[in-house]
Amino acid sequence: MKVLIDTNILISAVLNPVGIPYLAYKKAVTYPNKGIICEQNVLELHEIFRRKFPTKIQFLETFLSSASISLIVVPIPKLPDNIEKQIRDVKDRPILRAAISANADILLTGDKDFLESNVKQPLPLTAAEFLAL
Repeated sequence: MKVLIDTNILISAVLNPVGIPYLAYKKAVTYPNKGIICEQNVLELHEIFRRKFPTKIQFLETFLSSASISLIVVPIPKLPDNIEKQIRDVKDRPILRAAISANADILLTGDKDFLESNVKQPLPLTAAEFLAL
């Protein structure tokens, strides 16, 4: 399964390497799954850590360094996809666009905009839901 991992899951995985989001991250990047992130995830991670967790930037850099071995970074297509309109937060739409373009099966997220949408492909799942698969 191809799993695009949303920024909020990555943040939780960095900050708590024994929590459910971290376990879901590990499952997403472990065979037979393929973990995917997009360019926007990386930008958001750096922005959020600089703003909210400046003393933990080293944890982020260490995480990203090790994650680079097991994650595929995909570009964000320039042209919007019609399905994006189902996502309320326009800032989340490029992440969905990248997931669709990468043919992701799952969008691993804690974001209600994704979870409460009617998007079926990729299927938005919480970390706990993904672990239960």
